[in-house]
Parts: sequence; structure tokens; C-alpha cells
Amino acid sequence: MRIAIGSDHAGYDLKEHLRKWMAAREIDVQDVGPQARDPGDDYPDFAGAVGRSIQSRAADLGVIVCSTGVGSCIAANKLRGVRAALVHDIFSARMSRLDNDANVLCLGASLVAPRLAEEILDAWLSASFSGEERHCRRLDKIARLEAREDD
Repeated sequence: MRIAIGSDHAGYDLKEHLRKWMAAREIDVQDVGPQARDPGDDYPDFAGAVGRSIQSRAADLGVIVCSTGVGSCIAANKLRGVRAALVHDIFSARMSRLDNDANVLCLGASLVAPRLAEEILDAWLSASFSGEERHCRRLDKIARLEAREDD
């Protein structure tokens, strides 16, 4: 499994923590940046980089960290095929994969401590899409919404 990870300046420390946590578990982590904390690092840039990694299949899943996770989630969901979930608890992390087939996890560094972020990420990575008909039907409807944006 290949995971793309990125952050803005506010999420940099948590991104680094999670990158090292995944590497220690021998998860293939692709850090799309930033490489240092800089106030000029804006979440749309790194949400875009993570999302494009998903689109190109350079990564299977993605993780984006900003201050609240809200901006990153909004930005990532602008990209076709990206299903980003803003998560601050373990239950939502698991359900975002089981029911919604989320392929990007968004976290708020101002809201989630490193230990909880590890638990959330572990739950998210451990879960997989259930494939239940009702969830497939809903994902098809989301795909149709994306397609209509081209009209």
C-alpha cells in the first residue's frame, strides 16, 4: 500500500509525526511536502498534490493535515475521483472507509493530538470498503455528480 501525505504549515509537525509512524510500520509513504514549516505553505497546494497522487495511481490512499482539516478536505474533494473525509475520531475513520470508500484522510492538527492521530490513521488503514449494494449505489451517485460538473 502506497500512501501520499502532505500538509500546510499548520499541519507540518503532525504530518512529520505520522510520516515517521507509517515508515516505522514499513508502510510506503510518499511525502508530497512541505519539507519544512513555512507560513507560505498553503493547504490547497498540498491537498492538490495528494489528490493528484491518487488520480495518477502513484498512491493508493492519501493523508492531508492542516489546522482544522476543513480546508484540506474541501480542496481535495475538488479533484475527480478523490473522496476525502475529515475525521477527528476513530469511529468516523473506520466508517469513512467501510461505507464511503474514502481514499483521502484529512486531519486537523489543532484538534487531534499525535497519539489520537495514530489511532485514527490505524483504524482508517485497517478498514476497507464493504462493497455493500447501498454504498456502491451511493458512490455511483457521487460519480454522476462529478461527471455533471463537465456539462
